[in-house]
Amino acid sequence: MRAPSNELPIVLKQASVVFGGVTILNDISLTFAAGAPTMLIGPNGAGKTTLLRLLMGLIRPSRGSLTWGGRNGITPRRCAIVFQRPAMLRRSAAGNIRYALAAAGVPRAECASRCAQLLELVGLADLADRPARKLSGGEQQRLALARALAKDPSVLFLDEPTASLDPAATKAIEDLVRAVAARGIKVVMSTHDLGEARRLAGDVVLLHRGRVIEHTPSSSFFTAPRTDEAKKFVAGELLI
Repeated sequence: MRAPSNELPIVLKQASVVFGGVTILNDISLTFAAGAPTMLIGPNGAGKTTLLRLLMGLIRPSRGSLTWGGRNGITPRRCAIVFQRPAMLRRSAAGNIRYALAAAGVPRAECASRCAQLLELVGLADLADRPARKLSGGEQQRLALARALAKDPSVLFLDEPTASLDPAATKAIEDLVRAVAARGIKVVMSTHDLGEARRLAGDVVLLHRGRVIEHTPSSSFFTAPRTDEAKKFVAGELLI
């Protein structure tokens, strides 16, 4: 699987998102470069999902700018996103992946081998013929990851992919995130789990009330947070 970084860096400069007069993201300036996964953390309603949608190009900034690989106003082609509750097509696990491969323009002659590779990567080879909607929650998340990877992205956005999963299913997703990152794919992932952020992050973005509170390497964020909000969040205190 190729993973060129032609969409990177992704750069936000003083970007805001406003819906119905309500500011969801406020004056965000961030750069997402190649490397280890970036973890987005923060309390519910902090703006994590909106930020992922913005980075993916699903919404546009109301103010400020967003560029992918130095290009402005062009929706990225080599990005994919997996939402917290991905919808499964009424097909088998393999059928879901074949559909994604066809949508990505993969030649029909390559689809069978690519489908098998993706099923193997996410640990679903033995469940290829099972209806996708009868898979467990963790299996559906892995299938959603396989569908996203069918696009051969250089950047993969994940919106709390382990929410509500048991420890075994969570570990399987985290192992997949590591495997994807090891292939050179940039992962930007939101999580409510600080332990997960510690295990996976190269750098951490703490959001609160639509603003970036802190953006630092994971090691320094968890050992020496700079802001009072970050100190409280790492200590498990509520941010108000």
